[in-house]
Amino acid sequence: MRAVVTGGAGFLGSHLVDRLVRDGWDVVAIDNLVTGSPDNLVPALATGKASLVHQDVIQRCEVDGEVEFVFHLASPASPVDFERLPFEVLRVGSVGTLNALEFAHRKGAGFLMASTSEVYGDPLISPQPETYLGNVNPIGIRAVYDEGKRYSEAATMAYHRYRGLDTRIVRFFNTYGPRMRLDDGRVVPNFIAQALAGRPLTVYGDGEQTRSFGYVDDAVDGVCRLAASGYHDPVNLGSQWEFRVIDFARLVIELTGSGSEIEYRPALPDDPKQRRPDTSRAETVLGWRPTTSLEDGLRATIAWFRDRLGT
Repeated sequence: MRAVVTGGAGFLGSHLVDRLVRDGWDVVAIDNLVTGSPDNLVPALATGKASLVHQDVIQRCEVDGEVEFVFHLASPASPVDFERLPFEVLRVGSVGTLNALEFAHRKGAGFLMASTSEVYGDPLISPQPETYLGNVNPIGIRAVYDEGKRYSEAATMAYHRYRGLDTRIVRFFNTYGPRMRLDDGRVVPNFIAQALAGRPLTVYGDGEQTRSFGYVDDAVDGVCRLAASGYHDPVNLGSQWEFRVIDFARLVIELTGSGSEIEYRPALPDDPKQRRPDTSRAETVLGWRPTTSLEDGLRATIAWFRDRLGT
């Protein structure tokens, strides 16, 4: 079996490549390395079962030979990227997804689209089931990512309905773990990097907003289960354990042994007040549920950051 993983040198993509290799796949990782790094693929490349192709799916998506499955994970996914690379984010969510879909169609391959909880926007209900249509600001700063992913889902379902493509859609909720970029800008790497450096942890708003953090190994396991299923509608993958951001900041300080204090700053535009997935569909269809506690996942992530920062 041979798979292609777009965005395969990124945080989540590289962990998926590792898992596929362990499961016996030959894997081609496609990445333009804008936010990914070849360093993330060192373990997989060392096995001889994985390769890296430097390619931008916005321009083309092409690999010679037979391909059984395409996992489309290519996209900058951090708030800092939405302002730094707005047009790249829009293009990869639209043109890049169409290129990946057409590639899978030509190859007669299965296709999995990596979507996000951002399609729900600032939700008005909690937890969020896959049937919830969302509360998205289409002209906000985050819209390049939110609407790009919503377009990606629409394109994926169009290829399934009208071209018979065997598709999957997964919606990730705040996935974290080793290999996140040090300058990622999301709350997990921000808090850990600040705590390890002894700097104040920056909490935007009053800290009462909630998040449900999902460890990367659990997320990848859900992806593999979904790929092996015959299920075509979107599936949430994330943790049911919901934490206030202020409590999460305190936990990071505790686990790092830091003397950092907490510094409050004005709330960010369109920052969701509550984010928690309804994972009953994943449990019923895939037999999946997260098994990694937040404390254990954070310890592994902190150890990785310590090694990179030399602290």
